[in-house]
Parts: sequence; C-alpha cells; structure tokens
Amino acid sequence: MARPKEFDPQTALVAAMELFRRQGYEATSVQDLVDALGINRSSMYTAYGSKHDLYLKALDLYCAVEADRARASLDACGSAPALGVLRAFLLSYVDAALADPARAGCMVTHGVLERLPGDAGAAERLAGALGSLEEAFAYLLLRARADGELAPGTDVRSVARLLVTLTQGLRVMERTADRAYLTQVVDQVLRGVRATV
Repeated sequence: MARPKEFDPQTALVAAMELFRRQGYEATSVQDLVDALGINRSSMYTAYGSKHDLYLKALDLYCAVEADRARASLDACGSAPALGVLRAFLLSYVDAALADPARAGCMVTHGVLERLPGDAGAAERLAGALGSLEEAFAYLLLRARADGELAPGTDVRSVARLLVTLTQGLRVMERTADRAYLTQVVDQVLRGVRATV
C-alpha cells in the first residue's frame, strides 16, 4: 500500500496565496482551497485555522515576497540616477504583470478593493505593505532631490504617496492595457515629478 503524500505547509501556503491572488477572497471557496492544497478540510483547518486565517497567512507571505522583490530590484541598481531607478522599478511591475498570462494582478490591490474597510486583519497588513512601498519611493526621491534631479523644495512624502497610488492604478489597468499604454502613464507621471526642477 502506498504511503500518503507528505503535506508541506509552506508549499500549500504558496498554493493558497496564488489561488487568493487569482480569484480574490470571496470567490475562493473552502473547497477550492482544499483542492489547491491537496489536503482535506480537517487538515486545512488544523494547519491554518479558518479560511480567513489562511487568507491572512497567504497575504503575509505575498507581502514578504513582494517586499523582497522590491528590495532586490532597488539594490541591483546601485548608484544609478535615482529617477532612472524609479522608472525601472515602476516598469518592473508592468513587466511582471504582463508576463502573467492570466493577468491575475496583485493580492494587495485585490485586498484593498475587496476586504476594506471591513476586515481589520487585512487592513493592518495592506497598510503595512503600502507603507513599505511609500518608504521605498521616499528613499529614492530623497536621493533624487539630493542629487539635483528634483527641485530642492520637492515634497518627497507627497510624491511618494502619488507613486503608491500610481502603482495601484497600474495594477488595475494591467488587466486591460498593453505595455506601451502603461509605460506612457509611468513616463507622464515622472515628467510631472521632474517638472519642478
């Protein structure tokens, strides 16, 4: 008699994360999760708790993966001009989205649209993810201002928030727009940011 397949909680969590990213919270049933994770309901509840608990764990994983990707992308640019790094970083979102045949989008964006304002657990995680992105943008913008790419009085925090809002818009529009369209949007925003020099 064959032994049952070993259950790997981390692999199953990745599967849940991908399912929630593709379908969203409400459209993902417990049966969908059981099928995707390859375990029975009892094992799922024992390992992760409720569907909502599993969603929050999957959201934590997604935010960590995206934060690591962002750090690696920014670190790879070294001492290149900050606004060029910023453009490449924004376009990396576009490229990642367009490389996905399903155009499944971003779990953070979906979470903001679907889970807020009523889900306090999701709200805390989503605010943290968007706040981290704002900090990354603010860091690049401070560098750009110090290097003379931006006017000395540029309000870095406001521009960083504009760019967070832009990324969320890109994540929505990536479902319907092509790369040329999205690149034009990124370039237009960055022209506006530079316009104060």
